[in-house]
Amino acid sequence: MHLAFLLTSLLVVAAPGTGVLLTMAAGLARGPRGAVVAALGCTLGIVPHMLMAVSGLAALLHASAFAFQAVKLAGVGYLLYLAWRIWRGQGALRLQPDESPRSDLQVIRHAMLANLLNPKLSMFFVAFLPQFVGHGDANPAGTMLGLSAVFMGMTFGVFVLYGAFAAKARSHILTRPKVLSWMHRSFAAAFIALGVKLAWAQR
Repeated sequence: MHLAFLLTSLLVVAAPGTGVLLTMAAGLARGPRGAVVAALGCTLGIVPHMLMAVSGLAALLHASAFAFQAVKLAGVGYLLYLAWRIWRGQGALRLQPDESPRSDLQVIRHAMLANLLNPKLSMFFVAFLPQFVGHGDANPAGTMLGLSAVFMGMTFGVFVLYGAFAAKARSHILTRPKVLSWMHRSFAAAFIALGVKLAWAQR
């Protein structure tokens, strides 16, 4: 395993982004278990990008301006939708106690969609992973799958840590209406900022 791959992947995973916010929101709303569920959803959202990279579809997305813009706009729209739902205190990621039996599936669905509609993740797979596949590799697809599995494992572990940190502050936030209101606004603003950043993203 290349040390450069591990270090770069860790930097990419640990950098605050959509997945981190989703996991922290779930940790605040539902505690450690909710954080793990959200981290799992974000990790599963990587699978389509991984499969596209291995099959070559990610390269097509990278080459096609129309395809890239279509996915990007869908991602921007979804981030703004999440911001609106959190601002209004609605949806599976609202920062309030919620023990609904369907909450886990809702959180996983939101987390998967957020990562699925992130074209920059596909760009990461198509531009970064192939650098660690040797020209003489007898099974390049298998090597890419292995590297992707490591990236997914790092994603899950780091996101769980973020969510656990948020979950520890849960009791201090949910019992204070003013702090909770500020957190709603902060998370909503963060999702809006991520949407704007994605809107300006280039291939």
